[in-house]
Amino acid sequence: MSSTLFRTKKVEQSILDTEEPEHALKKSLSALDLTIFGVGVIIGTGIFVLTGTVAKNNAGPAVALAFVVAGVVCALAALCYAEFASTVPVAGSAYTFSYASLGELPAWIIGWDLVLEFALGTAVVAVGWSGYIASLLDNAGWHLPEALSGREGADGFGFDILAAALVLVLTAILVVGTKLSARVTAVVVAIKVTVVLVVIIAGAFFVKGDNYDPFIPKAQDVPAGDGLQSPLIQLMFGWAPSNFGVMGIFTAASVVFFAFIGFDVVATAAEETRNPQRDMPRGILGSLLICTTLYVAVSVVVTGMQHYTRLSVDAPLADAFKATGHPWYAGFISFGAAVGLTTVCMILLLGQTRVFFAMSRDGLLPRFFSRVHPRFKTPHRPTILLGVIIAIVAGFTSLSELAELVNIGTLFAFVVVAFGVLILRRTRPDLHRSFRTPWVPFIPILSVAASLWLMLNLPAETWLRFAIWMAIGIVVYFLYGRGHSRLGRQETATAGQAGKGPNGPAE
Repeated sequence: MSSTLFRTKKVEQSILDTEEPEHALKKSLSALDLTIFGVGVIIGTGIFVLTGTVAKNNAGPAVALAFVVAGVVCALAALCYAEFASTVPVAGSAYTFSYASLGELPAWIIGWDLVLEFALGTAVVAVGWSGYIASLLDNAGWHLPEALSGREGADGFGFDILAAALVLVLTAILVVGTKLSARVTAVVVAIKVTVVLVVIIAGAFFVKGDNYDPFIPKAQDVPAGDGLQSPLIQLMFGWAPSNFGVMGIFTAASVVFFAFIGFDVVATAAEETRNPQRDMPRGILGSLLICTTLYVAVSVVVTGMQHYTRLSVDAPLADAFKATGHPWYAGFISFGAAVGLTTVCMILLLGQTRVFFAMSRDGLLPRFFSRVHPRFKTPHRPTILLGVIIAIVAGFTSLSELAELVNIGTLFAFVVVAFGVLILRRTRPDLHRSFRTPWVPFIPILSVAASLWLMLNLPAETWLRFAIWMAIGIVVYFLYGRGHSRLGRQETATAGQAGKGPNGPAE
């Protein structure tokens, strides 16, 4: 039984499956498109919100170093992703990579994890986008009824119509074509990068050196938490993380990591890239470098504009400009945040549908969802299904308490991909690799260690919820996926043919 659970799908077979006409995605993306996708999904809520939270509570002005640490953790994983995406240019990202290196059950587990990560991330961001739009409408004198703004009205009913509408519109765009979504993303990314650059350039004129003193505030031990809300590392080892000081920077890094979530979604578009061997590494690493640079610059400026002890937690960038007597910038930043979150939703939804599509093409989910649209060559069936489900979830649910699941899901994918690079280097040294992760095995091992460290800094409650979701996934695999696995059926058919002689069953 264990041999079937860990059977691997050859890279050559994965690539061959992408050539079947009814299951083939249209190749239309370039390195620039991929970089725009990466920047589009990374620059979101994190840069507009988390800067103030971690500066005030964890790192002070040294929040810039926390962004560097988080960026380095992502860069280690990005080097591993780049090797896989250029070697196995197939939809599915970490799911496909795991199938080629670790086996079917690990691949299912990571695929199930990615479905949760992208779905939850899309819904959370859609609700956040709705809040920004509602605020802008309020400023213009237009007010949505409470029952349609996500808040319960007098009759106890509450549905976030804006969040649901956003998801449905983006679903329609993704059905029409990936190239169209890339063009929409390019326009929106240009707007929000402009907003970020305005913050950096304009804010630099209001920086005061005294606000950086002290740059790394004196360390303070975090008091013991209560029950499951404590970081797992505290419950396991009795060691409390620090606020401020050098260790406070690492604690902050585990929080601001949320701001980097999404760069790995670029790998899910490998199958739709014209020259994945060349363009995937450029798109993944390029978008990460651009965003890390912008994050560090923004955090340096905002902590220089206002002392970290007075920074706003909800809207630090906008409120910092208000504090310097320039409220116009606050509205401009809110507009940029609302526009920016649009692409985050779109690309997370794109990533989820590609993982779902790849799993259905392998038979682990119903094959019905693996047929592409005859005209647009997009996986329209899973896109519509997941889009409607996420729209309903975003409309009815406030998911703030589950947001950490997105973090732990992404970090878990990083660990699996890094292990996969090590294993595939050993089992398939003959494979042509257009991009090779440098310093193997040092870089993959360091990536695993760094990701696990950040995971240990997440609340134990997050680990419990994650374990429950994984347990449900394993049950689904044994009830459906294992019996319908396309690879498993091919092996059974091959074994059946081998067991027959020319005149009947072999003796």
